[in-house]
Amino acid sequence: MNYIIFGGSGFIGTHLIHLLKDECLKPGDKIYDLDIVMPGEEGVVPGIVEKNEGVEYIRLDVRQAIEFDFEPTKDDIIFNLAAVHRTPGHPDHAYFETNIRGAENVTAFAEKHNIKKILFTSSIAPYGAAEELKTEKTLPTPNTPYGISKLVAEKIHQMWQVKDEKRELTIVRPGIVYGKGEHGNMTRLYKGQKKRYFFYAGRKDTVKASIYVKELVRFFKYRMIDNDFVGTDIFNCTFEPAYTIEEICTTMQKATNMKRNIPLIPGGLLMFAASVLGPIGGKKVGIHPDRVKKLMVSTNICGKKLAASDYKFHYTLEESFRDWFNDCNKEGLF
Repeated sequence: MNYIIFGGSGFIGTHLIHLLKDECLKPGDKIYDLDIVMPGEEGVVPGIVEKNEGVEYIRLDVRQAIEFDFEPTKDDIIFNLAAVHRTPGHPDHAYFETNIRGAENVTAFAEKHNIKKILFTSSIAPYGAAEELKTEKTLPTPNTPYGISKLVAEKIHQMWQVKDEKRELTIVRPGIVYGKGEHGNMTRLYKGQKKRYFFYAGRKDTVKASIYVKELVRFFKYRMIDNDFVGTDIFNCTFEPAYTIEEICTTMQKATNMKRNIPLIPGGLLMFAASVLGPIGGKKVGIHPDRVKKLMVSTNICGKKLAASDYKFHYTLEESFRDWFNDCNKEGLF
């Protein structure tokens, strides 16, 4: 069988490839990493430069019609991880070009080769920014180009599935995904605490739904390899209940042997500082208006459906931070 990973050179894809190689490959199986960039190139997971033996790396742009040489089998699985996702960071049109066109081309490829199993990584962004708890049944109300593009991409994948009742589609909406090579929100949070420039923005009880990258790819394996099903299912992928920013900071400090007292700064004052520092390099340390706003608004995502499934979590929050810390030789979280 073939494991076909679109966007496999990125953060989540790199960890998925490691898991597939370590636990899933059987004689004759193949892994394809199809991405516009290759491991070690600028813009790929920092610090991860090597290619994995036994993986076929093919440079491919999902914005274009997809074709490459391979031998299809009846058991092939597509993991569609390809996306433009950093916010802020891209012009609005970039999210639509890659995320929507990519969904169209990936599902067309699956249809052409009669591939019946797709896992699509969406986002919690389609829910929109609001304090209310969101379940998989919550009406999506995206308010960013990224969130809108992801919701449309979900619908494109669902349209592919309903054309054949035997097709299997899993849509995952992960919270903040963190772990080695992330270089995103959690990495900035660690550095901010370590260097004493992180402050609670107006409150300490902001809910931040999150999941460890190794946990997330294990759920991929559980859904697509360990089980068979038909139809479409959507899962919020996050700890249940989701943790507050204070709980995350306290646990991160404990797991990495750090002791810090984090001040609480009025939100208005921090926004003013961000508006002044943002244009002159504040983005590098997270002092950016868009990021400060994100700190002040909860991502209150319900993970009860995942918790009630047969999938068993492998890591607590503290264990996940310790594992990440160990992966970095206890030198930090990066």
